[in-house]
Order: sequence, then structure tokens, then C-alpha cells
Amino acid sequence: MRELVRTAVAVSCAAALAGCAMTEQVVGAGAPRPSGDVTMVVPFAAGGGSDIAGRAMARGLEAAEPGLRITVDNRDGGAGAVGYSYFLAKAGSPDYLLATETSLISLPRSQDVAFSHRDFTPVFKLGEDYTLLVARQDSPMNTCDQAVRRSKQQRVLAGISGAAGPDAIVFELMRRREGAGFDQVPYESGGETLAGLLGGQVELASLNPSEVVGQLRAGRLKALCVFADTRYDYPELAAIPTAAEQGVEVSFAQFRGVIAAGRLDPRAREFWIAAAREYAASPGYAEYVHSEYLQPKTAFGVEFAEYLRANDALVAEVVAR
Repeated sequence: MRELVRTAVAVSCAAALAGCAMTEQVVGAGAPRPSGDVTMVVPFAAGGGSDIAGRAMARGLEAAEPGLRITVDNRDGGAGAVGYSYFLAKAGSPDYLLATETSLISLPRSQDVAFSHRDFTPVFKLGEDYTLLVARQDSPMNTCDQAVRRSKQQRVLAGISGAAGPDAIVFELMRRREGAGFDQVPYESGGETLAGLLGGQVELASLNPSEVVGQLRAGRLKALCVFADTRYDYPELAAIPTAAEQGVEVSFAQFRGVIAAGRLDPRAREFWIAAAREYAASPGYAEYVHSEYLQPKTAFGVEFAEYLRANDALVAEVVAR
């Protein structure tokens, strides 16, 4: 058993009302576990894949630990830099989480920011996401290799979510490996990128399946390829060829997960990892993965940290300031 003392407020609360929730604190070290009111920071605008992931994880962690109340706080701007920078200042607090993805790695590699993945506490990688190259239904481009050829002959505007995220990485890989010359137009979220594509501001976009599957079903968009090693198994996506099948050797997985603040008490870290494991074993997790067309490749704690180090080395090859 941990050696605990109760705060004066908690003691007073208990005396005044039986069953009132109390915040445990370690002598001289702050709270080793959340107080109950937790904030899930999403460093992108509402409506995109990161927002959907953050809200799903908030619900799942609440279900795993019934005493928690997790509020989602969208702090978009700077392709994710605003949210991560805000989160950096929460070091030591167990009451903050962040819905993370590849910009955790790519932002420090491409911009002058004050953080890296080493400044935070890895909790849970809940899956991997491969983007689709999509165009409007009336586009003359029908395949990934046609898009590459067109970009070499004329100006082609391509929408991306953030200036240094996975979308930017796949276009950079196409430039390096295939000589493509897309003009990238960065948006703050997948929702804004989708709106730009549908509105004719850009001709192409790299988007997650969950962000475009409705438009694919409705016939407003078409998928030219998926930037994955193999095709998706999901029936709605199984007919979409990989870029490699069309001679474009590009594959890149965006991870999705949750991190806690840096300099966290080890007991708070273990609390969040245990809660994440409960969520990963729940029907809610399976439902989220299926609804968002993710590959359920999970990692927890140290294993997630090792994944981030390997991902950082990969991104360093194609992203530079």
C-alpha cells in the first residue's frame, strides 16, 4: 500500500458528506493518480481523425475507470504545435492526457518547437492508420501513378492536414522516390482538408479512411490508392489498390495513441497504462477500431516508447527543417 495522506479539503469533504470523492496525494510529490477531473487535449480542430480518436479514448478510459470524468479540449493551431506546447506546460500533472499521432514526431523534425516525444509519457498506441489518396469523382486522375505523372506535367494542388504530418510525409516520399511535384496546401485538420477538396480548392488530398468513407459511398469522391503495404481488409476499402501495386513505392503508417504529461509520478503512469489496457480489451475499443478503419496494432508504456524512437528515426529520413 502506498503511504498516503489526505488533503485538508478531502478530509473536510469526507467529514461533511459520506462518500464524497477524495484526492489522494503523496507527501511532497503531488497526486500519484488523477483527481477525477481529467482533460484530454486534442491538438487539432474538431471533426478530424485526431478529434474522433481523442473522444473515443476519453469515453473508453472513463468506462475503464468509472471515477474519471474526461473532458476533450481542442487546442488547434500550428499544425498541432499549439496543443503540444500547451500540453508541455502540464508536466507532472496526472490530470492531463493528449490524443497523439505522427505530428508528435514530425513537428520537432520540421519546425522550431520546444518539445520532442521524449518530453512526454507514452501510455498507449491504439492502432495504425494508412491514408488514401483521394480526388473528386469528376477528376481526370483515377490512379496514383496517373496523379504522379500529372504532377510532373502541370501544377497539381494537394491538400494535407498540417504542414508536417503523415500527409506531408507521403507526398514527400512520392517526391523523393517518384519525382512527383505536388504543390501542398496545409489545412488545420482532416475535416478542413476534406472541405477544401470538395470545394475545389485542391485537386487531391491524403486523408484517413474514416474521414472520407462516407463521401466514397456517396460517389462524391474516389480513392486512387492507399499508402499501405497491403490492401485493407474492410469490405468498403478492399477494392482500393496500394500505391505499390501501381508502381508508386510509398507506404507510411500514421499511429494513433494517447500520451500523459512529462515528469509523471511512476504510479500515475502505471495507473494510465492499466486503464488503457482495460480499454483495449473492451468492446468499445473494438467498435472504435472498426468504425475508424484502423489496424489494431497496440503498444503500451515502454513498448510504445520504443515504437516512438523507431518512428522518429524513420521520419528523420524524409522530414527536415
